[in-house]
Parts: sequence; structure tokens; C-alpha cells
Amino acid sequence: MPSENRLALTLLFREYCSLCRKMRNALLPYQAEYGFDLEIIDVDSHPQLEEKYNELVPVLLHGHTEICHWFLDEPKLQAFLHACRQS
Repeated sequence: MPSENRLALTLLFREYCSLCRKMRNALLPYQAEYGFDLEIIDVDSHPQLEEKYNELVPVLLHGHTEICHWFLDEPKLQAFLHACRQS
């Protein structure tokens, strides 16, 4: 469960998806450095999410805002995390 004052990101995930595992693993160093919470949601367990994001999974979100999909866009994530740290 996310902490109240910490940044929370969501990873839409599928267990059988190798891209999903790669993105989750690539996020670990960023999570250690920036201290954000990461909620992992099995997209196949949520029909609305599956319908919306089916072909894009894995998808990294902040709230309803997509940061990236398929592969971790490290420059975009770093810019996002840096901006959050500044505010």
C-alpha cells in the first residue's frame, strides 16, 4: 500500500510477459534512488484496464498519466522523477 506522502507509480503488468518483467526489474534502481512506491497491477484481472491498455502492456503510470509503455523510457522517467523531486 502506498505511503501517504510518497510518490506512487503504477505498473500495468502480465505475469507471462517478458517485457513486463524487464520493465519491473529496470525500475528497481530508480525506486531505490527516488523512493517511490510501485503498485503492480495484473491488467488481465481488471477488464477496463485490459480493454484500454491491452496491446500497450507493460505500461508505467503516475495516476492516469502514462509515463511509458513497452519499454522503460529512462530519460522520460528521470525527467519525471527529477521534476517531482523539485516540487
